[in-house]
Amino acid sequence: MPVPVPHQRTVVLPHQAGPADDACAHTARVADAPGAGDATARGTSVPAPAGGQEPARPAPQGFPEPGQPQPAEQRFSADRGPLHQGLTLLLIGEDPNSHVPEMWDWAGRKVRLRTARNLTEAERLLTDDVHCILLDLPPAERTTDRDTGDADGAPGDELGMLRDVLRMATSHAVLVLTYETDAERAADAVRVGAQDYLFRDELDGAVLSRAVRYAVERKRADLAQRQLTESRMLAQENARLERGLLPTPLLDGSDLRFAACYRPGRSRALLGGDFYDTVRTPDGTVHAMIGDVCGHGPDEAALGVELRIAWRALTFAGLCGDELLATLQKVLEHERADDEIFATLCTVDISADGRRAGLCLAGHPAPLLARAGERPDLLPYEYGGPALGLLPHARWPRRQVELGGSWSLMMYTDGLIEGRIGKGNQRLGQEGMTELVSRQMAAGLSGEELLDASVREVRDLNGGELTDDVAVLLLDRR
Repeated sequence: MPVPVPHQRTVVLPHQAGPADDACAHTARVADAPGAGDATARGTSVPAPAGGQEPARPAPQGFPEPGQPQPAEQRFSADRGPLHQGLTLLLIGEDPNSHVPEMWDWAGRKVRLRTARNLTEAERLLTDDVHCILLDLPPAERTTDRDTGDADGAPGDELGMLRDVLRMATSHAVLVLTYETDAERAADAVRVGAQDYLFRDELDGAVLSRAVRYAVERKRADLAQRQLTESRMLAQENARLERGLLPTPLLDGSDLRFAACYRPGRSRALLGGDFYDTVRTPDGTVHAMIGDVCGHGPDEAALGVELRIAWRALTFAGLCGDELLATLQKVLEHERADDEIFATLCTVDISADGRRAGLCLAGHPAPLLARAGERPDLLPYEYGGPALGLLPHARWPRRQVELGGSWSLMMYTDGLIEGRIGKGNQRLGQEGMTELVSRQMAAGLSGEELLDASVREVRDLNGGELTDDVAVLLLDRR
C-alpha cells in the first residue's frame, strides 16, 4: 500500500559506532541538528531540474559519492577486516511499490532498502546485515475478513503476521506501520513484541530515521538484558551444582583436620566434573574420596554430584573398597549420557585411631602422604584399578597403608599435575608436584594456606590460569 510522504527529506542516521574521523563526526552533528537535511525547515528550496528529476545530491565532505569505490583504508580496518557497509531496512508489505522516505547513514551512504511481499520472500532476504524490519500491516477490516490464523493466534488474528515475523526474526528490531485509526492495534503490536509503531500519515524521513535508530537500540538493549538474565541463571545453576560437588565434610567427633581447595579451569565457562567428600561413620572411621568425571559442562557436573551422593549413601550403609566402587560403576553406567563417559576416583578410609588407612584407586592419581619428620611421598599406585565406566567387570583391590601417629594426606585431581612448566610442553607431573609441596611444607605452611600456596605456584609455573579444574583435599593428624 503506498505510503504518503508530506515532505522529501534527507536524513542522516548515526552509525552504531562513533564517527571514524572528524568529517564523520561533523556529518553526524549536522544530521542531529533541528531541520538537518530538510530544505523546508531551513527556509530554502531545492530547484528541480527539467523533467521532474530530483537534483543530484552531493556527498558529504570527506566521503565518496554513493556507488563510487572507496579507498582500501576506508573499506578495511587493521583488526576487523571489511568495515560495516551501512544500514539495511527490510520492508514487508503486500504492495511492492510502497514508498519509504530516502535515508542516508552517518557516513553519507544511502540506507539500503529491501522489499518483500510475503513472509516467504522476507525469510530469504532476512540476512545478518539487516538491522530493522518495517512491517506494513494491512487495514484491520481486511485482516478480520480473511483467515490469517497462525500457530499462536486463532483464525482472523489481526497480529498473526507480526507474530510470524517475530518468530522468524528473533534478533532483529521490528517496527509496525499502520494507520492512525488503528492506534489500538498498533499499541497491541508493541505489547506482542514489536519495538515501536509508526503511522502512515505522519511518516517522513526524520520520523522514520529516529524510529529505526530507537528500535535498533531498544532491541540491542533487550537482547543484552536477556543475555544478562540467562548468565545470572546459569551462574545460579552452576553455584547449586558446585555446592553438590563440593559439600561440607561430616567429621563430628574426629580429631582430624580438614582443608580443601577448588579452582575452575580457564578453558571454558562451564562447571567441571571434579568432586570430593569426607564423612565419619559411627564406628569412628573417616572416609574420604575425590573424583573427576571426564569432560566439562552441566551434564558432567550433574553426574559428579550423583556419584558423590551415591558414595556418601553407600559409605554410611557400610560398603567400602571393591564392593563400593563396583556399585558406583553401576550408577555411572545407568546415569551417563554417553557410553564413552568415565570417571576416576580415589577413596581412603582411615581407622578410628588414625594410624592406618585403606586405599582404593580407580584410574586416579595416587595421594601424597607426608609423615612426621619425613619427606612427602606418593602412595603406591601399582595395585589400582581402571577408571569407572571403562570395563564392565573390573576389580579395585584395597591396599592397606600405615600412616603413623602424625601425618598429612593430600588427595587431588589431575588438573594440579597437568599444568605446564614455562613456555615448553613439559608438564609439572606428580614428581614436580611432590617437590613443590615439600618446599611449601618446609616453609611451615599447612592446611588451607598450604593448598592455596601450592595451587598458586602451580598456576604461576603454568604462566596463567590452569586449563583444567583443580580440586585438592587435605587431611591432617597432629
